Amino acid sequence: QVQLVESGGGLVQAGGSLRLSCAASGRSFSSSYMAWFRQAPGKSREFVGSINWSGLNTYYSDSVNGRFTISRDNAKNTVYLQMNNLKPEDTAVYYCAAKRGGSILTTVGGVDYWGKGTLVTVSS
Repeated sequence: QVQLVESGGGLVQAGGSLRLSCAASGRSFSSSYMAWFRQAPGKSREFVGSINWSGLNTYYSDSVNGRFTISRDNAKNTVYLQMNNLKPEDTAVYYCAAKRGGSILTTVGGVDYWGKGTLVTVSS
């Protein structure tokens, strides 16, 4: 069992930066595939980025590639999402997600555990 709590959301101007954190509880965190998803108002939840257990393999959606960076600290049971050059279209609730085992996580259907989300609002 893994419990996830996100933090770090807020209001930022376009071009600014934010760092989201996801604190995980549970002994399986270090072996879990971790990811961030987001859901904008009126839209379906979409993949943002994911990272394998070692942190050596990362994947990003085309819309954030080059602007966002996902990382993890297994000693702190925490995964991060550094968001740079934010755009108004990045406005959404951002969710931390975990998948048991080592297979890649890039789809909503592949998630085993969800956090409750943190709101990011980017003003123009």
